[in-house]
Amino acid sequence: MAPPGAGDRMDAKSGEAPLAQRIDPTREKLTPAQLQFMRQVQLAQWQKTLPQRRTRNIVTGLSIGALVLAIYGYTFYSVSQERFLDELEDEVKAARARAAERASGS
Repeated sequence: MAPPGAGDRMDAKSGEAPLAQRIDPTREKLTPAQLQFMRQVQLAQWQKTLPQRRTRNIVTGLSIGALVLAIYGYTFYSVSQERFLDELEDEVKAARARAAERASGS
């Protein structure tokens, strides 16, 4: 059993461990062993959250890709609609030409 005050201290009344304090390694003088332990803990936390982050990144990438493809498809759809408008403009020009011929022929 560990001696009292070594590492895993718990409050006797509530049975809870004290919260970790955030420290700034640049301001407080830490031993190399403490710095190495901090790096190990940070690496463990990073590896623990890596699968979630990877999944979120994949979902975000697929969502952005789907949005880009939707915009690309809509652009092609709108350009194909422009042909319809061009045909209407051609009919309007032909109708104006016929109207001008009737007006000049009368």
